Amino acid sequence: MSTDDKKLDFYLLIPCYNDFDRLILSLNSVSYYPNRFALVVVDDGSEVPVTAGMIRQKISGLDSIVILRHERNEGITGALNKGLEWIEQNGKADYVARLDCGDVCHRERFYKQIDYMNKHNEIVLLGSWCIFQTSDGSVQYLYKTPVYHEQIKRAMHIRNVFIHPTVIFKSAFAKKAGYYTDTFNYAEDYAFFWELIKLGPSHILDEFLVTCALDNKGISLQNRGQQLNARAKIIAAYGTNVLLKIVGILRTKVLHILPKRLALRLKKSTKL
Repeated sequence: MSTDDKKLDFYLLIPCYNDFDRLILSLNSVSYYPNRFALVVVDDGSEVPVTAGMIRQKISGLDSIVILRHERNEGITGALNKGLEWIEQNGKADYVARLDCGDVCHRERFYKQIDYMNKHNEIVLLGSWCIFQTSDGSVQYLYKTPVYHEQIKRAMHIRNVFIHPTVIFKSAFAKKAGYYTDTFNYAEDYAFFWELIKLGPSHILDEFLVTCALDNKGISLQNRGQQLNARAKIIAAYGTNVLLKIVGILRTKVLHILPKRLALRLKKSTKL
């Protein structure tokens, strides 16, 4: 499962559970110098285990593929941490990028993100704007956020401005941030990003570099109530501005009682 000794620019970390077709959909959208990144897939107990050979049958040009596997499904937090722990122990790259099965990258995504990180060495966490879209294109909205660190810190009291499949972060800071916590189920990424922005500056590219799948069967929508409760707890635990903490917690309560369609409109219109 090891990659060779050459220096890489980043690891692309993707968890997968019984979702091989959408894994391939996402990987087909990845564009970067093939010998300068490695794919790390964490198969979280799929009924048909994912193998490097299966991926190579569908996609050419992937030089380095690492497959990690849980024999039983342990959930996304455990899957992501398994990947980060492997990267810490075996890693030869400065950065870790994220992508989820079913989400699609703009062709310039990784070129632009790596270039930005290399030119701004102080940045610990980098995201981008994204597009949310159903598979048939019937629902679509543009997700825009503040882009500068101080603005981001304020906005994080209200919502998670970093959409998980858009981010790239310094690999050396993952362990410092404590990896993904299991304290806040269904919002583990929100807490992880709070930890990262405590450690150093962040930024969001004001470009739409990822299209994220809107899926009624997705983890977030299936567990919407639990996720909103976890978000409120995260804001209470990490927020530093008392007024913004109150606003953010109240917002989660409003989202909790609104129908999904109205909640989506509120999320689309939120600005800070």
